[in-house]
Amino acid sequence: MKKLMTFVAVLSLTSLGWAGTDREATTDRMDHAGAVLHEIMSAPDKGIPEEVLDHAKCIAVVPHMLKGGFILGAENGRGVATCRTAEGWSAPAFFAITGGSWGLQIGVEGVDLVMIIQNDKGMHELLSSKFQLGADASAAAGPVGRHASANTDWRLETEILTYSRARGAFAGLTLTGASIRRDDDSTEAIYGPGVSSGSLLRGEVAIPSSAHSFLDAVRSAKAQAVASN
Repeated sequence: MKKLMTFVAVLSLTSLGWAGTDREATTDRMDHAGAVLHEIMSAPDKGIPEEVLDHAKCIAVVPHMLKGGFILGAENGRGVATCRTAEGWSAPAFFAITGGSWGLQIGVEGVDLVMIIQNDKGMHELLSSKFQLGADASAAAGPVGRHASANTDWRLETEILTYSRARGAFAGLTLTGASIRRDDDSTEAIYGPGVSSGSLLRGEVAIPSSAHSFLDAVRSAKAQAVASN
């Protein structure tokens, strides 16, 4: 009996250690995602256009997406997303991204990915547990600069605009066939069990203190675009 109790105690401590590690890793990911968005918007003439940000339903960021080659590792393909609500930007939801065609970015180490979800259909897919870019939701390389061109195709025809930054270069990214699924481990690490991506992105869950740096970067992105004009 004593051995059994000792084993249970060790198992409980190990589980708490894993939970703490997951929470720290997820918080770091949110901080890094906020830093990526801030740095992109601070680059002269190379950010996401003001009009695109105004039109955005949701913003998703995957910091350091690739680590070389054609395969996304689990840690290097995890991201964070937030959507507009009546009260402002929602508590972040977490997702993992795998597979797909990465255009010219194949083989580049340390690619940051930003996705701008533009309409209700794209937002609906993001609320689901899993979807595929190019099949369930259309995706295209987003326009780059402080202002979008007069061509409004980016607004009318595409659910998700995709961007990448690698080795300091920022550009629209052609990304098709990638699978995006809910990251349950990260969600539970921050919010506890039983919280869905939908409830988070609809603004039904309180924003945790660990998310403030990421959401501050999202809120300030428009201001950065205007200040750089």
